Amino acid sequence: LVPSPTFKSSDRIHIARHPAMLASSDSDAKVERTGIIKGILGLFKRTAANRDTDVDVAVIGAGVAGLVCARKLSKAGLKVVLLEASDGVGGRVRTDKVDGFLLDRGFQVFIEAYPEVQNQLNYTALNLSRFKPGALVRCDGGFQLVSDPIRCPENIFPVLLSPVGTFWDKMRIGLYRLINPSKSLENIFNASETDTLEFLSSQLGLSKNIISKFFEPFYRGIFLAPLNDQSSRMFTFVFQMLAKGSTSLPSKGIGEISEQLASELPSDSIRLNSKVIGIVPQKGSTGPKVMIKGGDKVLCSAAVIATEGPQAFELLAKAGKPLDGFKKPPPPGRSSTCMYFSLPFPPPIKEPILILNGEGASFGRPVNNLTFLDRCAPSYAPKGKSLASVTIVGNPAIEDVELEKQVRSHLSEWFGAEKLKKWKMLGIYRIPYAQPPQILPSVEGKTGFDRIVSLGDGLFICGDHRNTATLNGAMESGRKAAEEVMASYMQSSS
Repeated sequence: LVPSPTFKSSDRIHIARHPAMLASSDSDAKVERTGIIKGILGLFKRTAANRDTDVDVAVIGAGVAGLVCARKLSKAGLKVVLLEASDGVGGRVRTDKVDGFLLDRGFQVFIEAYPEVQNQLNYTALNLSRFKPGALVRCDGGFQLVSDPIRCPENIFPVLLSPVGTFWDKMRIGLYRLINPSKSLENIFNASETDTLEFLSSQLGLSKNIISKFFEPFYRGIFLAPLNDQSSRMFTFVFQMLAKGSTSLPSKGIGEISEQLASELPSDSIRLNSKVIGIVPQKGSTGPKVMIKGGDKVLCSAAVIATEGPQAFELLAKAGKPLDGFKKPPPPGRSSTCMYFSLPFPPPIKEPILILNGEGASFGRPVNNLTFLDRCAPSYAPKGKSLASVTIVGNPAIEDVELEKQVRSHLSEWFGAEKLKKWKMLGIYRIPYAQPPQILPSVEGKTGFDRIVSLGDGLFICGDHRNTATLNGAMESGRKAAEEVMASYMQSSS
């Protein structure tokens, strides 16, 4: 092994690479067809005679929430500028093309049943390829199948005979699988809340066997935290989404989600490499002023902060508006590390399915989950090769070379040392802020899943740190921020 050169592709994601590697919603459609909102807002746009305004709305941050917000405002007829500090749109939802491979910036899957996502994206254009439901769990010296017997009835007997969980665990999960999809989202997020470990053990009555072997690595891979740091409401929500629909990958990588959203914005509305360093809130008839590194300024009627939580807190603190009234920065985000390996031969697991470490991740054996992405979407790897995506929860405080050594040693136990010698490391993505922290208990408006959007003085905020820490939450937050901006325009006219 030789040291991997490292560089920053943005302020948030650290990428290391091997030396050898040099849908629109119905409501939007109605707005476009009628033009009513566009006409009304046009009456109240500021003119150069009484206000020096460059745009109607400045959206700060071109992640998914910012893209959804900017697109909705633009379709309503407002002049929008989308300011992004990095060299591309998407935030954490981006894909790099390396030697014919598609490397998403951290392992991500597309959950098709998310309701807000269904309203925002054109699924057909994404050309989705689907994973098999469930997972293969590495435990007891082999790979044990856990599957959904409703969608995969052919797997009923292998699942029943699997050492992952007891017979009664499987009966209880099967019953919950039948009941859960009928719950409304309102009921899910208004239900009494506990942590997921307590919910699984006490309310569902599941054994330590199935919790530790399956639920811990599966949901730790989703929420990047132990079960006792996860909300039972989020467990119930995501369980329902997985039961109602497939998980998949876009043929051009997860970044195609962001590209689709950006493609519906005017080409001159997105400004990359434009880091916002300060915001002056609205004062009287003067709207917010946005300062960009390098000296540029944007004058606007409204500014939407669509950055990650820490950046939003910092900008608002400088502006004298503490986020949610808190004077201290939010807790650190949840981190993850993703390693990609190319294989010069077909992978050892042929099915498009997630592989979980049911033996418990630890120092020296750090892998939480892995999958061979080309088994799901062949476009992720060149013909004749395979692409392994390996996830380590957290950001280990060791050098990349040592981490790679540990991962290779760990996976050698699963697939054999001789095979692992032929795996070529393509890149390591260390993502310190892969998800916002969502600390229990959920407090409406402050630490819950639907926090306030309008901050006053012409300032608004959105992002998955204001909603659920999911793609659905980011998109819903962006839409709601746009609606609040338009409502403020309407209110100012009355």
